[in-house]
Amino acid sequence: MAKPAKQHSLESTPGTLVLVGAGKMGSAMLDGWLDRKLPPKQVVVIEPQPSKPIKALAKRGVRINPKGDVGPVAALVIAVKPQMAPEALPLLAALIDNKTVVVSIMAGRTLAFLEKSLPGAAIVRAMPNTPAAIGRGITVAVGNKKVAAPARKLAHALLAATGSVEWIADETLMDAVTAVSGSGPAYVFLLAETLARAGTAAGLPAALAEKLARETVAGSGELLHRSPLPAATLRQNVTSPGGTTAAALDVLMAKGGLDPLLTNAVAAATKRGRQLAG
Repeated sequence: MAKPAKQHSLESTPGTLVLVGAGKMGSAMLDGWLDRKLPPKQVVVIEPQPSKPIKALAKRGVRINPKGDVGPVAALVIAVKPQMAPEALPLLAALIDNKTVVVSIMAGRTLAFLEKSLPGAAIVRAMPNTPAAIGRGITVAVGNKKVAAPARKLAHALLAATGSVEWIADETLMDAVTAVSGSGPAYVFLLAETLARAGTAAGLPAALAEKLARETVAGSGELLHRSPLPAATLRQNVTSPGGTTAAALDVLMAKGGLDPLLTNAVAAATKRGRQLAG
């Protein structure tokens, strides 16, 4: 059985943490930070249209769109939509000093792009995915040359509040990362949709087919999460020679089946990511 992920406490964060953009992903990260004991009074949220849950955090001490000085900023987390970056980034430069680490979760926005608006800053580019909303995401991060060990440690703790974190040294891998884990939840949801339709086509009532597909995908994902065994071994453990599962896998694993189809899908997403990044 896999060991549960270690919880990263943020109690000793030195200075203010500024979150720019409190949409779904930004809010998920903020919830994770507060759950890991980041003092609410150290948090500043910059969000033109804060949701009711975000506004409610003001009662706990979180500063929402404050006016005036926010104090020394230990970390600036940018969670706005990528198309808003050219307008937002120049306004953030005044918040940064040589002890601030900038963490961007904007898809497709490269370190070089960020450095143009925030010259001299220690910058981490990260790609989380939507399971972050339930603390089960995975984030891949890469830092520029200004990111020293303390900045990386803080960035890691902030990102780990929503799940696992992996670091890479080659930023060019981020497009493939996005194609696999960033876009990957959509592939899994499509599997559940397709499996439900296949069940209906086989004669099951639609509601039952949907429930069976949903619970099977969710339960299998949890088993994969908890088990130390490779995915291939788990698949083999379900497959009896000459049985029903083997008959289905003969179709899925045939030439032109799931393997090349998913390989082509990830390649298409990777290519599109490079196009969007310019």
